[in-house]
Amino acid sequence: MILFQKIVNQKLNSLDADGLLQLAKQNSLAIDRTQAQQIVRIIRGKNINIFDDAERIRLLKKVAAITSPATAQQVNQLFQQFIG
Repeated sequence: MILFQKIVNQKLNSLDADGLLQLAKQNSLAIDRTQAQQIVRIIRGKNINIFDDAERIRLLKKVAAITSPATAQQVNQLFQQFIG
């Protein structure tokens, strides 16, 4: 399980705006390029662990500030698919 967590976290932490937009489109998340770039700036290089509830919640609060609470909820649902 630890290997799976490392792979998921590495993918998240290395996402670029285009990758995030593609992932959002695949999962029907409504974010634009500017929002994707801002979210990526928050994530990149921070080594965020989405399997840690506290870290995930902090990240989602930042996403809500950039986009909207509804989008942050959708992002959380996406994370839940990975950590489920």
